[in-house]
Amino acid sequence: MELLTIGAFARASRLSPKALRLYDDLGLLTPARVDPDTGYRHYDPGQLEQARLVAWLRRIGMPLALIQQVCLLPPAEAAREVGSFWARTEAETAARRDLAAFLVDHLNGKDRLMSTTNPLGIRYAALSDAGLVRESNQDTAYAGSRLLAVADGFGRAGAPAGAAAVEVFRRLDTDGIEAMPAGDLLNVLQDAVDQAGRAVTEVATAGPAAEADAGTTLTAMLWTGSQLALVHIGDSRAYLLRDGELFQITHDHTMVQSLLDDGRLTPEEAASHPQRSLLARALGAHPDMTPDIRLHEVRPAHRYLLCSDGLSAVVPADEIHRVVTAPGDPEQAVRGLVALANAAGGPDNVSCVVADVFEPAA
Repeated sequence: MELLTIGAFARASRLSPKALRLYDDLGLLTPARVDPDTGYRHYDPGQLEQARLVAWLRRIGMPLALIQQVCLLPPAEAAREVGSFWARTEAETAARRDLAAFLVDHLNGKDRLMSTTNPLGIRYAALSDAGLVRESNQDTAYAGSRLLAVADGFGRAGAPAGAAAVEVFRRLDTDGIEAMPAGDLLNVLQDAVDQAGRAVTEVATAGPAAEADAGTTLTAMLWTGSQLALVHIGDSRAYLLRDGELFQITHDHTMVQSLLDDGRLTPEEAASHPQRSLLARALGAHPDMTPDIRLHEVRPAHRYLLCSDGLSAVVPADEIHRVVTAPGDPEQAVRGLVALANAAGGPDNVSCVVADVFEPAA
């Protein structure tokens, strides 16, 4: 079969000659023949399918290094890799979209105060329990008029690590937050995360129980009267009960969750994976201490649940839903949830915070 010149191959593949030369240099799309005298490249028509695949993958923004890997895979595996890449892209795009919307408002002078004419109120309760197996409790649960928080420490210094992280955020449990512009509030939260990371590291590496690998998860919500500012890192969780449905509003930062996101594990495989508690992010001695930080609009009758994985990893979602939808105040709810975890064997410390949003009487 007659070879195509680089110009003819470029037109047929929708790739520019410049791109083809780059892909040749990278070993991604090697010409069938290179003229020894002129260096002119010629391509086999049979290479068009791979060239078009490269062009399509570049069009969706896939990096060249990943394209090289995808092109070496069998079709079914390549399809899974493309699906995983696009799922990650959509998640990253959603996060950037939310930030972009905030920046547009901020730069247009619409970074309004967090208060409303008729601010809402919250009723709350917190409960932490060692469970039935662990000798000590490394969890910390806190609920106040402005702050809700759950931390799950790990390592020999896990208990003081979790307590140190929550203590930093307790300093924000004061009046004045409701009058803070959104941009300032997000900056305050990021500063608090940085301080908490340092506090956890200092506590974990001090004294006779020093352990360089100790750290903690942290899921916290700062109440402004009209919104909840969420800070999340690790595998503790936050849920929202709205119109009878329970939604998980945090994303677990675990290695198994990453594999699940990438399509490398099924939900059933993830639930029983031996390393399902291995953290991808945490505060303290961890390579990635990047939190998720965002704002949530709230409405009357919303109920929020924050919990450590001593609840979520042990109790089925439908049982959690049954308890949080049952009649009763937050105190009854946290007691019921802890009882569920212990009834399931109580293999881990369990901590829960429940908060109900209400509209104060005029």
